[in-house]
Amino acid sequence: MRERTTEANNLIEQEFLSVIREYERVIYKVCYLYATPNAPLNDLYQDVILNLWKAFPKFRKECKISTWIYRIALNTCISFYRKEKNVPEIVSLTEEIDRTVETHDPINEMLRQLYRMINQLGQLDKSIILLYLEDKSYEEIAEITGLTVTNVATKLSRIKDKLKRMKKEE
Repeated sequence: MRERTTEANNLIEQEFLSVIREYERVIYKVCYLYATPNAPLNDLYQDVILNLWKAFPKFRKECKISTWIYRIALNTCISFYRKEKNVPEIVSLTEEIDRTVETHDPINEMLRQLYRMINQLGQLDKSIILLYLEDKSYEEIAEITGLTVTNVATKLSRIKDKLKRMKKEE
């Protein structure tokens, strides 16, 4: 019984590898169209192959194999693209502030110090304080972060206290 399962798996694996070899250019073409610096070609290709492998045993041959491959490749790449689109670009606050301020101005030096301290906070705390510094209301911050208004107020108070402690430690 176990030998039959192993033989069947080997046959499926060989058939899959044959299909991949035959349609390798198609897969690369689709991946190439969706490749970006955050979603490199090889990463997309690997995800498509993985999804094809997972779906291969369920392929019912109701359509051409090329149609099926295109569909999975496109869906995989589009999903990858959507995920990437929702990930904000991370920019170092200290570098950004350094570009916009002069070095000898005491106010600008304090701003630089504040942004350095903010950069040391966790992602959620950093988001909350930056929204606060952008003059967003507690309600707006709550809506953006998915927290309650009370939670935003509490977190903001703790963040301010943490920044004050950081300032004293410097």
